[in-house]
Amino acid sequence: MVELAAPQLNSIFHALGDATRRRMLRELALGERSVGELAEPFAISLAAASKHIKALEQAGLIRREIRGRTHLCRLDPGPLASAHQWLSFYEGFWTARLDALEQILRHEDERQLPTPRKRR
Repeated sequence: MVELAAPQLNSIFHALGDATRRRMLRELALGERSVGELAEPFAISLAAASKHIKALEQAGLIRREIRGRTHLCRLDPGPLASAHQWLSFYEGFWTARLDALEQILRHEDERQLPTPRKRR
């Protein structure tokens, strides 16, 4: 299993826990955007958008570059890959559990099927 330092993992999942930030990440997957462009689809102020962006930055999910008066943001997929690896452990755990449940249920179904009668 991939080990991530608890603070890094906490900040990644905190950042991903908000729908606005997840939509911002989706936009950034298409290419860099300014803070204004990231805020535009939402009914939020630039200050509110900046707080969301700061949470994404603190998690390491985005990088911000200042060009003149414009703040441009770009996706950094590294932490997402690390979070995915962490979650994959639990995906394997639940897949194994569900496979075992499926076997039990199939066995129960087989026991309940009537046995065919022999014809004379």
